[in-house]
Order: sequence, then C-alpha cells, then structure tokens
Amino acid sequence: MAKSRRVTKKTRTSPRKSARVAKRGQAESRRTARKPASKATHTAKPVKAPIKPVQAAPPPAPPPPPPRKPTYHEAVAMYERGLQALQRRDFAAAAEALRTVIERYPDERELLERARLYLKVCERELEPKEPTPKTADEWVYAATVALNAGDEATAQRHLQRALTEDARHDHAHYMMAVVSVRRDDSAAALEHLRQAVSLNPENRSLARQDPDLDLLREEPAFRATLETPASEGAGARPAAPKFRPKSRR
Repeated sequence: MAKSRRVTKKTRTSPRKSARVAKRGQAESRRTARKPASKATHTAKPVKAPIKPVQAAPPPAPPPPPPRKPTYHEAVAMYERGLQALQRRDFAAAAEALRTVIERYPDERELLERARLYLKVCERELEPKEPTPKTADEWVYAATVALNAGDEATAQRHLQRALTEDARHDHAHYMMAVVSVRRDDSAAALEHLRQAVSLNPENRSLARQDPDLDLLREEPAFRATLETPASEGAGARPAAPKFRPKSRR
C-alpha cells in the first residue's frame, strides 16, 4: 500500500498584510509605553523601626525611718492625756501633762513643738483675771494700774467711770488732774485739781510735792489753788494714798 504524502502549502503573505501587522505592533508598543508601571514594579521604601523612648532610671527608694525609741509610746500617751484634759477645759491637768512631755522626752521633737503650743494655751487660760471694777474706788485703782503702765487713755476712761459712780470722789479728781497733765491738757488738770483740793484739803500738800504736776507750777491758778485757806473743805473725807500713782520722771 502506498504511503500518502502530506503536502504542506507555504503561506504567502502579501505586502499589504505585512504593513498592517507592523503598524499594529507599533501601536501596541506605544500603548504599552504609555501605561504606568504597576505597583508591583515600584521600589518599596524601607520601613523605619519605631524609636523607643529611653526610660529614666527610677529614683532610689527613701531610707527607712529610724526605729522608734521605747519611750516614744510613753510620750504619745502622755501627750494625748494632756489633749484630753484640754478638751475638758481642765487646763491645770493639761498643763501638767504637757510639761511632762517636754521635760521627760526632749528627743521626741515631733511632739515637743505641739506640746509647747498647747501649753501656752493652758498657761494663758490659767492666768489670774482681774474682776471688772464695780465701785468708784475700784475704778480709781484700775486707773492707777493703767497709768503706771503708761496707758493714759485707759486710765482716763476708768477715772471718768469712777466720777460717774461718785462725782465727789476727791482722789478720782486728783488722778484726773495727773492724767490731764500727761495728756497736755492744763486747763482740765487745773480744774480737777481745784475740785480735789476743795473736796479734801489734804490733796493740797500732796500736790505741792507731786512731780507729776511740775508742769502746772508756773500757772497762777495752780498757786492760787494751793494757797487756799486750809479751813475750806474741812468736812471732806481723807485722801486715799494707796491709789497714789508712780511718777515717770
């Protein structure tokens, strides 16, 4: 049997067809060139690792407090006893307990300052308080104390109160003369001195020797007051020298 022979026909390309194919290839090349590069072709930027902040070293732990002395609890107990007495207004007991804390436990500085503070409160409350004057004599005495302390204004107020209680209190008038001299009121001083001598002639001899009245000695009214006959005012009550003020000169 004879073998069949496959005949292969050669394909012939016309010039026109070749030109079209060439143009198509050129157009395809231009489209490819205009396309942007795919994301896959981009160069990846290096990723920076986050910078960790440098942490400062923790501060050193404070040293432990020194151990308490065995007497600490005793001092606290005594201090609290004083506060309890202070709350009860038992100032004498409170002051005693607080003084014990100060004297026996001088090393407990935390308690000493507070103990001294409360002790001052107790001592202030324990100070004797003078009663309020009620009679003319008591007001004159209070004026004398104020005058000896250099407080002429308070002394004058007390003497005015004394004269309100007893307008014929000769020593209140005499003291008012002294206060008026110290306050540079010569007219008031001479008037009160005249009334003091008129109510009690013994004030005349007292005025002659009193250095607190030296500023009045050149006044004619002062000399006239002291030269008054002794018989005037003979029925007056005697002076009370216990109220005599101290001279500042």
